Parts: sequence; C-alpha cells; structure tokens
Amino acid sequence: MPRFVSLTAALLAALALPALPAHAAAPDGTLTVRTPSVKAGEPVEFSYSTPRPDAKNWIGLYNDPGDGPVDQKYVGPSLKWVYIPAAAGAATLPTDGLEPGNYVAYALAKDGYEWLASPAKLKIVSSEPLHFVTGDFPLRNARAKSPYAATVKGTVRGPEATFRKVNGPEWVRIGEDGAVTGTPPASASAKAAAVTVEARTDTGERTTATVRIRVRPPGAPLVPQLKAMSWNLWHGGSQVKGGREKQVKFLLDRDVDVVGLQETSSTSAKELAEALGWDHYQAGADLGVISRYPIVARGPLPSESGLAGVNARIKLDDRHEVALWNVHLGYTPYGPYDACFGGWSVDRLLAREAESKRTEQIQRVMSAMSGDLAASGRTPVLLTGDFNAPSHLDWTPATQRCGYDSVPWPTSVAPEQAGMKDSYRVAHPDPVAAPGITWSPIYTTFTGGYGHDAHTGEPEPQDRIDFVHYKGDIEVTSSEAVVEGAPAPIPNHQDNAWTSDHAAVLTTFAMN
Repeated sequence: MPRFVSLTAALLAALALPALPAHAAAPDGTLTVRTPSVKAGEPVEFSYSTPRPDAKNWIGLYNDPGDGPVDQKYVGPSLKWVYIPAAAGAATLPTDGLEPGNYVAYALAKDGYEWLASPAKLKIVSSEPLHFVTGDFPLRNARAKSPYAATVKGTVRGPEATFRKVNGPEWVRIGEDGAVTGTPPASASAKAAAVTVEARTDTGERTTATVRIRVRPPGAPLVPQLKAMSWNLWHGGSQVKGGREKQVKFLLDRDVDVVGLQETSSTSAKELAEALGWDHYQAGADLGVISRYPIVARGPLPSESGLAGVNARIKLDDRHEVALWNVHLGYTPYGPYDACFGGWSVDRLLAREAESKRTEQIQRVMSAMSGDLAASGRTPVLLTGDFNAPSHLDWTPATQRCGYDSVPWPTSVAPEQAGMKDSYRVAHPDPVAAPGITWSPIYTTFTGGYGHDAHTGEPEPQDRIDFVHYKGDIEVTSSEAVVEGAPAPIPNHQDNAWTSDHAAVLTTFAMN
C-alpha cells in the first residue's frame, strides 16, 4: 500500500538505538497485572517498580505468543504502550480494538527492549453476547467414504461455549468442543450436507448457525473449484472496530479457500486460521498464507537478500496440489504519484521503479519461482500480493491514465514474461470497462508525501495494485476486486464493515 503509518515515539526511538549488549542486565524490578483477566474494552492496570527509573522506560503489550521482545530484542511493534518514568507506580493500558485472547506485557528500559522486570501475562475475554459471526457458512469439502474433520469453534464470539448438533445428516457429528467429524456414505456424494449447530454457555445463552459441507464422490477431485484471494489486511485489520470478526465473516460469506495476506502484524494469519479452523503460514510481521486445505510445505521468510515473498504448497487432495507465492513489494516511491502529479517521462518512471527496489524484488521472486513455474503443468502456481505498482495492462492508449499512452510497469511485465497470467484481466480484458481498482476504497484524497506535497488535497490516483497471477492447467471463471459494504473514507473508517484500505482480489479457478 502506498501509505506509511508512523510507529509510536517509543518504537521510533528504539529503532534508532544501537543493538543490545551481549549480556543485558538481569531484570531487577517488578511488573504486576492487577487484574489478570479483563473484558475487551476495559483498561488493564499494572503496578511496577525499578531501581533504574528513566523518563523513557515503558510498558509494551503484545500477543502471547506474538512478537514481544522475548530475547530482549525488537521482534515487532507493541499493540499498546505507555511510559513508566518513576521508580514505582501504576500504569494503565487501554484494550480498545484488541481481540479476546492471551497477552503478555513487558516493562522495558529507555525506549529499548532490555527487560526491567519479568513479563506479566494476562487474558482479555469477550464482552459480547454469544453469537456466530455469520448464520450460514460452508466448511471444507468432504469425500464420500473417507473420514472428515473440521471445526466451528472459532466462528462463535462471546463467552466460552459448548456445541451440539441440532439436526442434519446422520453421518455428521458435532463435538462439545466444536469439532465436526464423520464419514459420509457413498449415497451422500455430490450433495451438500446442511447441519444446524447450537452453541451454549453455562449461563444458558444459546445461538445457532447452519454449516454446509459439500460431499465429493470417491475418485473425483476434492476441490473442483478453488477460490484464491490476495488481501492486504491494513495492520492486521486493527484500524477498524471489530476487525477480526469482520474478517472471519467476510471469508466465510465469500466461501474463500486460500488467501495470500500482507500486513499481517505478526499474528493475524495464525489468528484468522485458528478462528476458521484452517491451516496457516505466518511469515514474520508482514506476510502470511491461510488455507482451508492443508499446507504441506512452507518457503523462505523475507530476507536481507531482497526476496520479498513467501511460498506455500497446498494439498487439495491425494493427487492435486497448488503452489502459492505471496509478495509485498516496496511502497515508495509510488509510480502513479510520479506519473499523475509529476508528469515524468516513462524512462524516469522506470528508473524510479528500480529505485523503489520493486524491480529487483519482482525479478528475485520470479527467479525463486522458476522451479515451480517449470512444473506448473503438473502443479498450478499462483502469485498473490500487494505489488504497490500498477499493471502495464491497465496503462494503455485506450485508458490514457494521467495522459500516458502506455507504461511497461516492471512488476506486471515480469510475471507475464515468465508465462503467468493476470487473473483479473483474463476475466475482464477491457481496462476501461473494468478498471478493477484496489487502491484505495477509503483514500479518496491525496494526503501528501512521496515528494508531491504540493498536490495534497487533490483526488487520489486510483489504481489496481493487488493481483492474483497464475500459471498451469486451471481456468479463471471469475475475478473481482472486492470490499464489504460501502466503505467510508478516511478519517471516518472506524465503523466500516470492510477492514482494509485496499480492495481484495478474489479469483475463482476451475481446477482442470
């Protein structure tokens, strides 16, 4: 995304500090959570003491497990933080916007990551009434005469609950823990089982939903149609109220199978997958993959070599797999600003693409993908991502974007040269009739920066910078740039049903 959200003052200062010494001082203070379990939205109160007071000592709150400084070194940003300058005292952190779950707080020295005290663990519990995130949703496909397993546990919000089957086919069992199991008979082939599930609390709260399981015949492909999506989560979805529930609901309502995620904020891939009962690959603080079907291999994390992508191999059934690569390319400088505000020559635009590192990144990614691409006749290959750059298929004489006849944006040219196809443009060949804008449903006005402050307040150049490319024996049946509802623009976005500042790209493939 072509936006940079500032870190807290504490983290900016910390990032400027030299590395911690090999032998940091042992924690000699105390950190205590006054109430180790609080309801979401209520503040967390701490007591602390330290013989080393400093105006820049601070408490940071992190997911547990998550990206806290477990080795007294920076891993990822804190979710909430507050300075604790005194030798002893009390501190309060808000929990607004945090999901129910386990958390850990660290008392840290001088805007850095040296422990002042042993970490303190706490739990945030839901303050919501018991409810399913959506009332009717599909689970992963089943095969007749083969054991089946899924779960609905994470699709319920509110207090702790147990589950039971209200009605549905005899072969489906619902465990108290939300496990969905059974072996569909041959007679269930090519049918969708509809099961009513009830969740109930100890206090008598109840809620129900209908879950659907498509049953495939023995020997037939388990997943004849695959829905693949690229989704920039916008700091994990934390910028919108109730973001996690809205994300889970969206994925269930859209019946998505696999997602390449960007801006995962260290834990979102894991948390989304656990809520859905899916498999996941959480790759650092930015990239992730979640899949309704098993991930059987996971590729490299982003590295200092400039490789800005990760990969996962997804097993659809015993005979069919998909190789998925997911990228998040450099965000600055941003080509449409240089073109639309600067009016620069095409050669200068391409030089700026190289300056952004995107050109090098996509070249490295395509090189890393070469083995999978060569084998795409057997195993289809997908490339999802926020490319932070447009497509040459959209900047044409017909579109005349910002007055340009054509621009060969390298990040879209490279996949095409490697034999990949842009799924959205396969479904919608005319960029005039179907622009497929993904940046941005909520940034409608340019907010400055990127060397173009003189254009602050002008209309934001809208463009398509998120993609699902593919190669292999699969066929695009549909592809759309999708949002939920009608997102309100910045700064009135907090109540949006849509949790991102990008539109997602959702492509349905027929698996030949």
